[in-house]
Amino acid sequence: MNTVAVLYGGISAEREVSLSSGRQIVAALREAGFAVAPIEVGSDLSATIGALQAARPDAVFNALHGRFGEDGCIQGVLDWMGLPYTHSGVRTSAVAMDKSAAKAVFEAHGLPVAAHKVVSPEELEEADPLPLPYVVKPVDEGSSVGVSILREGDNRRREIARGWRFGPRIMAERFIPGRELTVAVMGDRPLAVTEIATDNQFYDYEAKYADGGSRHVLPARIHPEIEAEAKRVALAAHRALGCRGVSRSDFRYDDTEGEPGKLFLLEVNTQPGMTPTSLLPEQAAHLGIPFPSLCRWIVEQARHGA
Repeated sequence: MNTVAVLYGGISAEREVSLSSGRQIVAALREAGFAVAPIEVGSDLSATIGALQAARPDAVFNALHGRFGEDGCIQGVLDWMGLPYTHSGVRTSAVAMDKSAAKAVFEAHGLPVAAHKVVSPEELEEADPLPLPYVVKPVDEGSSVGVSILREGDNRRREIARGWRFGPRIMAERFIPGRELTVAVMGDRPLAVTEIATDNQFYDYEAKYADGGSRHVLPARIHPEIEAEAKRVALAAHRALGCRGVSRSDFRYDDTEGEPGKLFLLEVNTQPGMTPTSLLPEQAAHLGIPFPSLCRWIVEQARHGA
């Protein structure tokens, strides 16, 4: 496997994140000895297909984030073209990106999730779908795009509903107090537990990607039982969805009434960020896996379908 095409950019709300991921990956794969064909993806799908046909890669590193990049769409195109690609396939990508479908899978496998409900913007405008406080978020966006927390005394519900621009469905989820944790999985191996601290209201888009927006505590200073449980649940969620390669599971950890507290699985990212501030590369480095080696391993897992 000598030539790798890297797809990055895309047309989702996470385009800038993907551009950053792609640049890092291109440099790392070249350092790892691959011939790399960078392909910046825009709104013209035929141009992307043409670039892939011209590159004739042995594999495709999919560095697209968000809608059309990690929801099964580009995966279907690559399957049609007969090109092996990194990360999860069509079915897994589609289910993981749909928070409602993913939570149904998690519940079926006995994994801990918060109370939640899917409503329309009109239903949200009319009444609170859950007791306050609760979180509202798009069903199929990533990177905390469109996320708001509604608390006691908050009068933004109608404003949020009327200005909703993320499709006909809204995920309302009980707000879990406490701390933000994440666990990356590499194959059958949960890597580590990171705690994410931020001075923002919550771990939003700015906190994720702006310099100084968040602080990563690695390894997280948490009760040993919770560390073991977070790793167990992350691997179980990875397997339940049918992920391949890498994934990253995000959690809320409620320790407000003392430890060990309670853990709640929020979602699984089938294509974790690979930017300079991203969590997967940081956890891999913590375990002695340099970024070029991580990228090489991900490429080596590339295949069709699933």
